[in-house]
Amino acid sequence: MLLPQSIPCDLLSHPLLDQKQVELQVLRLDKVHPEVTGNKFYKLQYNLHEALSQNHRQVLTFGGAYSNHIFATAAAAREVGLASVGIIRGEELDAQNPTLSFARAAGMTLLGISRESYRQKSQADFLENLRKQFGDFYLIPEGGTNALAIQGTREILSASHSSFSHFLTPIGTGGTFAGIATSLLPHQQLLGISALKGEGIREELTDLLNIEGIQSPGNLTVLTQYHQGGYAKWTPELIDFIHWFWDEFAIPLDPIYTGKMAFACWDLLQRNHFPPGSRIGLIHTGGLQGIRGFTQRTGIALPSP
Repeated sequence: MLLPQSIPCDLLSHPLLDQKQVELQVLRLDKVHPEVTGNKFYKLQYNLHEALSQNHRQVLTFGGAYSNHIFATAAAAREVGLASVGIIRGEELDAQNPTLSFARAAGMTLLGISRESYRQKSQADFLENLRKQFGDFYLIPEGGTNALAIQGTREILSASHSSFSHFLTPIGTGGTFAGIATSLLPHQQLLGISALKGEGIREELTDLLNIEGIQSPGNLTVLTQYHQGGYAKWTPELIDFIHWFWDEFAIPLDPIYTGKMAFACWDLLQRNHFPPGSRIGLIHTGGLQGIRGFTQRTGIALPSP
């Protein structure tokens, strides 16, 4: 099993928080493990335990060329003694890509496939062909979200967080949102900040919660207006905010997930969304490894740990 550190919380201080009479803390999941950081730690721990209990020797998963999930799976599999295979969206694997370079160094075998083929990743005949090519494997879905991932992410909150009134988390595949939803208390509200453009995420989350039989004791809200142009998209305003957040609080954010979440939180604060007396927790889901790839692609430097 992976062994986590406890989740540190950073209490933020700023005149706006004093003005609005709210408390804001950042739950630093990015610090729970040196390499398997953020929500990926929680998504992977029970999946890897299951792979080992079924006597598998390797895991196979899917992701994009700069995927946090690919990075974390490679590191986690190496730590528990499993081989790993990463099926990468896009046929060309850039040797200079920092995410893929790390995955290779961690022992992950990488295969780039076309986007058309990638869309078949859930089909039985496609997976059978992968087994013929790589041998037997334990399958972890893209992004890591499945029932075992949700079992892990429900452990993010504990009794020590019972006095919080609101939590914010980024949404990608929804596994972290679903897990936290199960562990809310009746007086608590979870705001999911979608990193994807469009309203489809609402239906996907509803389906996920129904499939997993999750009825949250707390209140759930999904906000779709903070995507900054869509998944892996960004705006100059977001980049400026990430630099500002670092200058104010010395906390690094990535432009794909956590930057959008923190941006949303600050905007909601300014709009008086949170009543006076609120205690707000920002779930920092990690993803900081992606900053190097973002800078490589765009030439835009961002603060990093």
